[in-house]
Amino acid sequence: QVQLVESGGGLVQPGGSLRLSCAASGSIFSINAMGWYRQAPGKQRELVAIITSGGSTNYADSVKGRFTISRDNAKNTVYVEMNSLKPEDTAVYYCNVDIRRGLGFSTLRYWGQGTQVTVSS
Repeated sequence: QVQLVESGGGLVQPGGSLRLSCAASGSIFSINAMGWYRQAPGKQRELVAIITSGGSTNYADSVKGRFTISRDNAKNTVYVEMNSLKPEDTAVYYCNVDIRRGLGFSTLRYWGQGTQVTVSS
C-alpha cells in the first residue's frame, strides 16, 4: 500500500505565505512526477504545479512567480511554497504522485487527502 500525507494548510491573510508538504510512504520502488492540484468550491480541480523526477517544473499561469514547487527524493516528499497569496488561491490543495511499487508493477497515480488553504482578511 501507498499513503500520501499532506500538511501545511490553513488560514492566511492576503499577501501572506504558506508551505504545503506531501510525504509518500509505503511500498515504493520509484517515484516519477509529483504535483499539486487545487479545487475551489464550484470549480473543477486544476493543476497548480508539477515537478518531474529530473527536477523540471511547470506551473499554472495564475501562480507563476508566486509559487515554487520542490521535492526531496530522500524523503519521498514534495513541497509547494506559496507566496503573495490571494483570495482566489483559496481552495483544497491535493498532492499527486506517480509511484511504481516494484519491478513488474505499472506506475500509478496516487492522491493525497487534501488540505484546505483559505486566504482571507
